[in-house]
Amino acid sequence: MSAFKRFAQSYLLSRRTTLGRTASTEAIEDFLRTIRPIETDHPLIRLGGDGDGGYLIPDDLVGIDACFSPGVSTIAHFEEDLAARGIKCFLADASVDAPPVKGDLFDFERKFLGAKVGGDFITLEDWVDRKAPSLSDLILQMDIEGAEYRVILSTSRNTLRRFRILVVEFHNLATIYDRMGLDLVNLTFSRLLEDFEIVHIHPNNRILPVAYKQFETPPLLEFTFLRKDRVTRRRAVTAFPHPLDRKNVTKRPDLDLPACWYR
Repeated sequence: MSAFKRFAQSYLLSRRTTLGRTASTEAIEDFLRTIRPIETDHPLIRLGGDGDGGYLIPDDLVGIDACFSPGVSTIAHFEEDLAARGIKCFLADASVDAPPVKGDLFDFERKFLGAKVGGDFITLEDWVDRKAPSLSDLILQMDIEGAEYRVILSTSRNTLRRFRILVVEFHNLATIYDRMGLDLVNLTFSRLLEDFEIVHIHPNNRILPVAYKQFETPPLLEFTFLRKDRVTRRRAVTAFPHPLDRKNVTKRPDLDLPACWYR
């Protein structure tokens, strides 16, 4: 039984007694300690330009075979920058009729990413196996409006390890204040942290942070991960923002990453 199915069963069994109950301070602190970002031997670079659609990733792109990018919407600046380096980009999004970019290095599927194949949905595992069956060093750039939890938990560890770099925007993170919300978020990050290090966190300034006790949580956070076998040096990151960070929404005030998320 997959981790996602086990979590779903646990959720249904305990919903009456735990839903809506706040998480303990100790449980929130324990989770936050596990997701501290580190600095590695690969400096961060920015791809995708300034504003929304730009991300910081490790400068470790030599040998990358392809990028998988679900959640295209109307911009693909990140993918364009990868294509300029000769990296093939596979895009998927059922909310648009066509991708915002064209060319030999772009492959588009009008599908959403989900936990199973059917209708408008494909799984990450099926997608990667069909499009890149023999490729082993990939990038995942995923912004799928909250579906990232079920996608990550329903994807095998072997498939996830085919990615060298992950860039994931996590939604609804203020649910860590709720016991069931914290369980889901914690389980999702535990799956990723088996094989990846967190190398950057950036708050999306589209939504203001939510405060609870001594904590402050931006509901939208962009995380960058690097597979552990690519890391030879680890040092805690003690200051944010990174000099290359930019606002997602230029007309809104910028958000600094709250200190509880990195120290």
